[in-house]
Amino acid sequence: MPLALSTILYVEDEPDIRTVARLALETVGGFTLRVCGSGEEAVEAGPAFKPDLLLLDVMMPGMDGPTTLAALRENPALKETPVIFMTAKVQPSEIQRYRDLGALDVIAKPFDPMTLADQVRNIWKRVNA
Repeated sequence: MPLALSTILYVEDEPDIRTVARLALETVGGFTLRVCGSGEEAVEAGPAFKPDLLLLDVMMPGMDGPTTLAALRENPALKETPVIFMTAKVQPSEIQRYRDLGALDVIAKPFDPMTLADQVRNIWKRVNA
């Protein structure tokens, strides 16, 4: 895992949420993003982008977040890439399930656009401490 976090593969099917998160992460946070609207798009684009972090929405039509993660993990370039899930389902049992899948943490939706980049950075720092 690289020490500095700069590139994020962000997967979210809702256009409005995608737009807000992109502004929060690129403009406020200074990250370089590759934004995908579906799991299938992420599996296609992810390996060439070589992100430091995967930021995946959980509930998406077609491939949901966990299914997308499993597909991304099949590519050697993304096998070890850290992941954070974003979801409105933040019951302790759900969060534990995502951690069992290898997630560093879970960010609750709706999120605060002004603090999203800091949330991502703080999770990254905590895991790399």
